[in-house]
Amino acid sequence: MKERIRVGIGGWTYEPWRGHFFPDGLAHSKELIHASRQVSAIEVNGTFYGLQKPAVFARWRDETPDDFVFSLKATRYSTNRRVLAEAGESIDRFIDSGLSELGAKLGPIVWQFAPTKQFDPDDFEAFLDLLPKKLGSRALRHVLDVRHESFKTAGFLKLARRHHCATVFTDSAEYPSFADLTAGFVYARLMCARSEVKTGYTAPEVDHWADVARKWAEGGEPADLPRVEDEPAAAKARDVFVYFINGAKENAPAAAQALLKRLGWTPPAPA
Repeated sequence: MKERIRVGIGGWTYEPWRGHFFPDGLAHSKELIHASRQVSAIEVNGTFYGLQKPAVFARWRDETPDDFVFSLKATRYSTNRRVLAEAGESIDRFIDSGLSELGAKLGPIVWQFAPTKQFDPDDFEAFLDLLPKKLGSRALRHVLDVRHESFKTAGFLKLARRHHCATVFTDSAEYPSFADLTAGFVYARLMCARSEVKTGYTAPEVDHWADVARKWAEGGEPADLPRVEDEPAAAKARDVFVYFINGAKENAPAAAQALLKRLGWTPPAPA
């Protein structure tokens, strides 16, 4: 079951990690090689701000272990717009920018919306209709990171399920937090790491999230997480992606490593 659960961090370029998560003197060009052998997945934020070239995705693929996965934040030019139904061209440009170079290492694509973006059922459904289901022969997995309270409604969950999109569970007081499952996989962003705790989360908290991840992977739904609907999704095994993002970011790698250890993950051999 642990193979169904991936745990990671946001990005790999962060100054406070140098000499802490990264060994002293490690060349910046080797940071992805090192990070990808300490966690099992990374969420890439840079793709939100600008398109990457195919050669960049190919390099990421070649520098990481065989079983590694990247989640990519989709371009902001698709989601930060007044009319989402007009995002088709920017969506296509992002999908065709070289993502296929990642091959089997291409994980979920995260579509992050501004905190001011409210739920408009017709416009949002038009946007979901634009999301491609495949890239070549590979099925794509889409994640909706909504940040306005108006999305905490059965209507939004119904749309997400119809289009087989996951909704982000966000462990944060700053954004809507709901754990209703809408797809065949689960995507969680844990954002409450604390600077005074070496691993970001205390040992009991890490144990709790390990139990939550296992239950999701086994097809269940944890009873203590906030939900919009009372009725749980149908029980079935699911892939689970857990990222330690934000909060005390300097401790995110230690939090991810602590959770992976609880789950029995064996790191790949050093490069």
